[in-house]
Amino acid sequence: MIGTLIPNSWTSPFPAASTIAATTATIGLLLLPVSGQARGAPDSFADLSASLSPAVVNISTTQVIKGKDKKNQPEFMVPPGSPFEEFFKEFLERNRPKNRGPRRATSLGSGFIIDASGLVVTNNHVIAEADEISVRLSDGTQLKAVLVGRDAKTDLALLKVEPKDKLPALKWGNSDKSRVGDWVLAIGNPFGLGGSVTAGIISARGRDINSGPYDDFFQTDAAINRGNSGGPLFNMNGEVIGINTAIYSPTGGSVGIGFAIPSTLANRVIKQLAEFGRTRRGWLGVRIQTVTEEIAEGLGLDKASGALVAGVGKTGPAGKAGIEPGDVILRFDDTEVDEMRALPRIVANTRIGKTVKVDVWRKGEKVTLDVAIAEMEENTEKVAMSAGNAKPEPAKDVELLGMRLSALTPEARETFKVDEEANGVLVLEVAGDSSAAKNGIQPGDLLVEVQQNPVATPGDVAKQIVQIRKGNEARKSKKMKSVLLLVQRATNRRFVAVQLDKTMPKKDKE
Repeated sequence: MIGTLIPNSWTSPFPAASTIAATTATIGLLLLPVSGQARGAPDSFADLSASLSPAVVNISTTQVIKGKDKKNQPEFMVPPGSPFEEFFKEFLERNRPKNRGPRRATSLGSGFIIDASGLVVTNNHVIAEADEISVRLSDGTQLKAVLVGRDAKTDLALLKVEPKDKLPALKWGNSDKSRVGDWVLAIGNPFGLGGSVTAGIISARGRDINSGPYDDFFQTDAAINRGNSGGPLFNMNGEVIGINTAIYSPTGGSVGIGFAIPSTLANRVIKQLAEFGRTRRGWLGVRIQTVTEEIAEGLGLDKASGALVAGVGKTGPAGKAGIEPGDVILRFDDTEVDEMRALPRIVANTRIGKTVKVDVWRKGEKVTLDVAIAEMEENTEKVAMSAGNAKPEPAKDVELLGMRLSALTPEARETFKVDEEANGVLVLEVAGDSSAAKNGIQPGDLLVEVQQNPVATPGDVAKQIVQIRKGNEARKSKKMKSVLLLVQRATNRRFVAVQLDKTMPKKDKE
């Protein structure tokens, strides 16, 4: 990996009283709005920055860190009997810190005012685990802040301060209208310096940086550094279209690759935090995975798109509506699901209680189901995995698809720590160069389905393979090159497409 994704927060090595206070900072990005026509670079950003800067604030947090006991402190090792033993003991005692009590760590970040009464937006990681939060206005006024609500999944937080007078507030813009190449302006608190303005363009949209289930970041080349976290990204109309959150950097400083949360997502979350103190998201109750080219072929899909359902909670909205493992969700509430990662965002933004149409691909046919969306709870079990009750019959081991397969006997359950409620065909061995190994199948895994047909014995797997081979012989074109398996490990299930022609190498008899 050439660089590192750095969340927008850091803690300064300096003590709390230092001029540059310890700061938790985000590395953000800049975004540009979109208009019908291309817009040239402005002669100056001075007027825009002058009008916007008063509503951008510095955020500092303090966390109390408990001291360690003497017995837990590292000591210099001196060999017993050494002539220097007494000298080092005396030296350590003389220089040991007298106060081993709690110490205070300070960090800094950025934020911006969205309501004249004192509502301030920032990143969740800027204020995470803070015991005290302070907001410093552009005129130097320091105000104590309280946390209204926060959302770790989108890295957003809402604070409240009590000012003597009304504060200048910023307006949200529509990030959906922003285009790649649009100019953007960022204002924030890099390295605790405060009031820093940088400009750039939107480099890309829809970036997934693996920070959460709803990743949909802007990428910008604007100079953003530690401390910019939580600061606003403006379009040329002076509207907030993004919140600076992270940077990609091999050095820890800006290299022109920053990321910001789009305003369409942030605005919705902040409104919920203001009203409820928490987020309220739609919940479908499925576990999903990506549809690869191999899986698409195994399912009979023309192209690799949609979200493959690997697990369904029986008591959740999907389970009640009849969605099944193996279904591919192609369309949700009149919105095409082009790729798997788009579905969580679409569902989360759906009104709770709404009944939506869901198109799924099931065993070669498109099926439309009505699903009533429920509210996602933080502790909701997204997927309730369940297995059939059929007991596998004893059978001989078979070698198929680069694996040695066995019936799930009581002895095998004990050896591989397989739950009593689980059923399927046990994987005993996997050839190291096989497609199964490359797809992460390991000894101890269970094959629950082959081509979406339940299997309980190695013979069931062999029958499915024979049927596929016979079908290939009858076809002149579009022969199947892979087999779709539903693999279970512990309570987790996922679909895997394994090459059809790989067999397990025979072992030499001893």
